[in-house]
Amino acid sequence: MIFNPKIECMEREEMRALQSERLKKVVKACYEKVPFYKKKMDSRGITPDDIKTIDDIVKLPFTTKTDLRDEYPFGLQAVSQDKVVRIHASSGTTGKPVVDTYTKNDINMWAEGVARVMAAGGVNAGDVVQVSYGYGLFTGGLGAHDGAAMLGAVQLPTSAGNTEKQIMLMQDFGSTVLCCTPSYALRLAEAIHQSDKVSIDKMKLRVGFFGAEPWTEGMRRELEEKLRIKAIDIYGLTEMCGPGVGGECECQNGTHLWEDMFYPEIINPDTLEPCAPGEFGELVFTSLCKEAMPILRYRTRDLTRLIYDKCECGRTAVRMDRILGRSDDMMIIRGVNVFPSQIETVLTEFPAFTPYYFITVDRINNEDTFDLDVELRPEYFSADPKRQMPFIKPLFDRIVSLVGIKPNIHIKPPFGIERSMGKAKHALDKRNFHN
Repeated sequence: MIFNPKIECMEREEMRALQSERLKKVVKACYEKVPFYKKKMDSRGITPDDIKTIDDIVKLPFTTKTDLRDEYPFGLQAVSQDKVVRIHASSGTTGKPVVDTYTKNDINMWAEGVARVMAAGGVNAGDVVQVSYGYGLFTGGLGAHDGAAMLGAVQLPTSAGNTEKQIMLMQDFGSTVLCCTPSYALRLAEAIHQSDKVSIDKMKLRVGFFGAEPWTEGMRRELEEKLRIKAIDIYGLTEMCGPGVGGECECQNGTHLWEDMFYPEIINPDTLEPCAPGEFGELVFTSLCKEAMPILRYRTRDLTRLIYDKCECGRTAVRMDRILGRSDDMMIIRGVNVFPSQIETVLTEFPAFTPYYFITVDRINNEDTFDLDVELRPEYFSADPKRQMPFIKPLFDRIVSLVGIKPNIHIKPPFGIERSMGKAKHALDKRNFHN
């Protein structure tokens, strides 16, 4: 189902005209109501009159996560506080949290973005949507909740955690849709298959919307097989609104971005110049409809490319390819660029291994070390190191061929790597501790 055919299937030139009109409006609001942007634009000799079409977006300054933290909490807000109806924020684990505020119109826009994704996955008014994202400052829970409500579906706000109860409610209430992080979906799948009280055959689940962390095609296959669902990628970020900036359709051939709300660009992360169409680079967003806290040219650090061909589903909305990784998640080990998602991709190629892993990078005697904890499935595990070798060698060779450096692989027993109820952490760089 297409939730908003007029927008999602709009012809390219008509979409560009809409984007141009909305860009001019948002730039004017930023310049007149946000001192941060006025100062940035003045320093470039740019005024709102210089922005006439969407092509002029390249004249505008970039915004970074550091900027958002420096302006904490409300320095980027473009409306008075009495117009704000909700506040969300990131976890702030690496510094001050990133704050986003919303007017009533912003909440409605956000809900429509999520509703479009859910509709693309076949959700309708007869569905029970189990929202197992965390409710609170994190955008996942309420974002999915409001999107389901806009579709007229039943909202089951289980939030994150309490896995046994989640499964009980999933079974007893007849959940047909699951919304959570992919890592927690896998934890739920494991718990279902381990239980002698629950049968996946009696579950009504048919589709899941997973986001808030990178995941691979291998993880998709695992979730679809274990939960017997269609696994849909839903994309978002706190800086724009939360989940629902885009999502996959039934074709699962790229993430449709709602470019009438969030204009996407791809830039070279080193030169900051626009990339050629179809070229991989860093994803940048400008919020075209946000009232409370509009953001100009936000550098997401996500590395991907954009596909402008019309999708088989009939939507013309631009598609984003799978995210290769984040430029700020990338670790340089012995001069080689390594993304954690590469490891997950490799693990899902080997039936003996679960998708769980943890990377530890350190520097000992002025040399980088690369330790990788992986986990064998119960039917393959043995405490005898000699019986583990047949599994380690092909995994070692595959990682070396893909990444280019040799890891120190450590086999953990089944469930020996910590599971996450929210965003999974896959790496620790101890070299930072020595600085």
